[in-house]
Amino acid sequence: MSSGGGADDSADGAEGSDDRPDETVAERDSAAKAAARRARLRRGRGREESRLLLALRSGRVRIGIAVGVVLLLALGLAAWFTPVLSVRTVRVDGLAVVPEDQVLDALQVPDGLSMMRIDTTAMAERVAQLPKVRSVRVRREFPSTVQVTVVERTPVLYYDAEDGPHLLDCDGVEFAIEPPPGTAPKLVTDHPGGTDPVTRAAVTVMAVVPPSLGVGEVVARSVSDIALELRDGRTVLWGGTGDSQKKAAVVGPLLTQPGKVFDVSSPNLVTVK
Repeated sequence: MSSGGGADDSADGAEGSDDRPDETVAERDSAAKAAARRARLRRGRGREESRLLLALRSGRVRIGIAVGVVLLLALGLAAWFTPVLSVRTVRVDGLAVVPEDQVLDALQVPDGLSMMRIDTTAMAERVAQLPKVRSVRVRREFPSTVQVTVVERTPVLYYDAEDGPHLLDCDGVEFAIEPPPGTAPKLVTDHPGGTDPVTRAAVTVMAVVPPSLGVGEVVARSVSDIALELRDGRTVLWGGTGDSQKKAAVVGPLLTQPGKVFDVSSPNLVTVK
């Protein structure tokens, strides 16, 4: 009986040993599922937190943009309607013979008006009406300066008339009646004036003639018969306005030769007498 009891105990022990591994596997499965649930929960919380952070950042960006727009609008309104950016300095460049006071009077810069509202085009047009002004540019230089750049008319020829010497610039514009500067040649022609074709041809020639020639007088009998009387007594027969660049290139070397009359009217076949 003793041995039989031992066999039963052995059998019972074997049955107990078979049950414990099953319980351990179940526990492990349950723990794994719980861990997976916790991981999913953590991921879900992480995604939710990320969404919240993105939403907060996006909100801050939108608020910053809105504040920036409001500030820009406020600054723009202040610059447009208040004298905060009014003109305080007017700087004029390029003047030699035109009095600066004339330019300032023509500009008519309004007191206390914002730089944003001044009409620089109208200002430039008024200054351009001055007879001795060939061109002008007016621009704003923030915060408070108006910059004016003037190109003056300079005489390339003058002609004598009953009311005095008339000055002509390189555009053929008669811009002044006054004594010419010593370097300006005198024009001799039958009907001098800014609208006269012969006068305009003489102006075109003088625009390319080297200043070193020392022209004292331009005798223009027609648009194709123009002669330059040099201050040293020599004469250059120029002809018409055609090939003027080539004529200007050959006349200098030609004048190094002895002679009194230098004909460049046909620049490919020049002559000296």
